[in-house]
Amino acid sequence: MKFLLRPWQLGDAESLVIQANNPNIAQFLTNGFPHPYTIEHAHSFIQMVSQHQPTQIFAIVVDDEAVGSIGLHLQSDIMCKNIELGYFIGEAFWGKGIMTEAIRKIVDYGFKNFEIVQIFARPFGNNLASQRVLEKAGFTLEAQIEGNIYKNGAFQDELIYAIRKTPLQNL
Repeated sequence: MKFLLRPWQLGDAESLVIQANNPNIAQFLTNGFPHPYTIEHAHSFIQMVSQHQPTQIFAIVVDDEAVGSIGLHLQSDIMCKNIELGYFIGEAFWGKGIMTEAIRKIVDYGFKNFEIVQIFARPFGNNLASQRVLEKAGFTLEAQIEGNIYKNGAFQDELIYAIRKTPLQNL
């Protein structure tokens, strides 16, 4: 399925609410991702991400409609050469190959636009689809921390997947 990545626009707010206001999506994201997801949340999110230069968080667009989000979250201090990948896509678009390709594109963008050596993602242990997508996009499972996540009244494992620009070395 064809898609593009582009900066979020205020006109995407309604589409964002339609895709994001889904418990099947919220269950695999941090508590910073609200549920229910309202139009006010969408406006705040779009205004916040529009301030990043260069763009760090993109809309995933299919047929001129924002159907998901993918972004890079800068790290600081001793993690300053790393960046965290975050993403979601509307449930109607699961299993269509969009997210694997979107991850490949954002990895390329991240290594070209930021002074980093590693991009990592932290899917929940029970999110098998996200794990498969990361592996298809070239990420390697580097760690599993048992019971590290507490979400919706239950403990989940935290997995850490990563992809490197160059082998680790003193730069």
